Amino acid sequence: MKSVRIAGGLGFYGDSWRPIKASIERGNVQYVASDHLAELTLAILQKDRQRDPNLGYTRDLVPMLAELLPIAIPRGVKFILNAGGLNPMAAREVLLTALKQFGLKIKVGVVLGDSVHERLDELQVAGVSLAHMDTGEDIAAVRERLVFANAYLGARSLVEALDGGAHIVLTGRVADAALFLAPLIHELGWRWDDWDRLAQGIVVGHLLECSGQATGGNFGGDWRSIPDLAHIGYPIAEVWASGEAVISKAPGTGGRVNFDTLREQLLYEVHDPRHYMTPDVDVDMTTLHMEEIGPDQVRVTGATGRPAPDTLKVVAGYEDGVMGQAMLGYAWPDALAKAQTAAEIIQQQMQEIDLKAEETVVEYLGYNSIHGPLADPGHAHDLNEVYLRIAVRCADKREAAKLGRLFPPLALSGPPFIGGAGGMMEPRGLLGIWPTLAPRAIVEEYIRVSVEEA
Repeated sequence: MKSVRIAGGLGFYGDSWRPIKASIERGNVQYVASDHLAELTLAILQKDRQRDPNLGYTRDLVPMLAELLPIAIPRGVKFILNAGGLNPMAAREVLLTALKQFGLKIKVGVVLGDSVHERLDELQVAGVSLAHMDTGEDIAAVRERLVFANAYLGARSLVEALDGGAHIVLTGRVADAALFLAPLIHELGWRWDDWDRLAQGIVVGHLLECSGQATGGNFGGDWRSIPDLAHIGYPIAEVWASGEAVISKAPGTGGRVNFDTLREQLLYEVHDPRHYMTPDVDVDMTTLHMEEIGPDQVRVTGATGRPAPDTLKVVAGYEDGVMGQAMLGYAWPDALAKAQTAAEIIQQQMQEIDLKAEETVVEYLGYNSIHGPLADPGHAHDLNEVYLRIAVRCADKREAAKLGRLFPPLALSGPPFIGGAGGMMEPRGLLGIWPTLAPRAIVEEYIRVSVEEA
């Protein structure tokens, strides 16, 4: 029975591609599916695009492929990447230029149509509320401040690009697991209404989409026992036409693939395991079976699916003020008490200069910046060092900049013995995220796929 071997690529913009090299060289893979877009990455890319309209894609695209293509092309390995971000066309142009410089002639496919920012009026005229999907708030609260809005597309347009002969498929915002489902449909001939096989493909994609998190990275169990994290291998899936899959990693790499590492990844970012909603299928993970069949090998079977939803998730970003922040460190003894006294001084002075903050955050790194209200006060008196961080959200940059100017005088006029100064930080714009839903039919009619040879 025919099978396909797919390697997990990056799990986010800035992730390492060294493990992908091992998957290509020693993992006998046919595809690399690489997820460059974490939920908030579009906000980062929007700031790039505001500085330069030719940006807006993840700039690890060309360096990564420049290193991987020389070993991938002789082996026939293809790439599917959502590195196009907010500007897939610009990503394609920079990639085509690089390919020509490298003397490589391969076909690059690009998928357009996930951006609905220019069509928001049309959607609302058609009766789409675009209300916040979690709170129900009317989009009118942020409508004039929206700077991007992108729908999570499914695998269909990616399959079209592969059917068109693309060796590299570049997309913008698609559902993460769709990057992995597409080559399975393309190679194995699955039908678009074969819900159980599509569900299996989505589960495979979900297990592979976060790079080393499926192979022992970020593991919440006995993490000390995970071998050689410095050379971790990313997950590889071999999937058969029946939908059965075996998850493994390249020989000689670090990390571990077992029931526990995959179980943790399976439940990551899953609200309801009975209804894991994707653009391609509604997945029921509760019917799934995972079985260790050898060292670093887990067989995955049994996912079931229901028809795909009529709506697609849209993630929109809006301008949400400016953040000003500053940090200051204090050393033992009484490190926390010193930092708390410094915070009281700063907050009192904020009131005296009438600093207009819409939101203020005060935290103590080394004590509660991660645990928040759950921080254990029992050891607070004996901390070696504590950094005070205060951040404010203001309406404009000028107001936010006032905060940083209050910190330097504490060096000589505050609690004793500063242990380290993080200093004032340049105010920066904030982007808020607005999740909503839109009818898939209205979104998908604008999807366009093109394939061009370098």
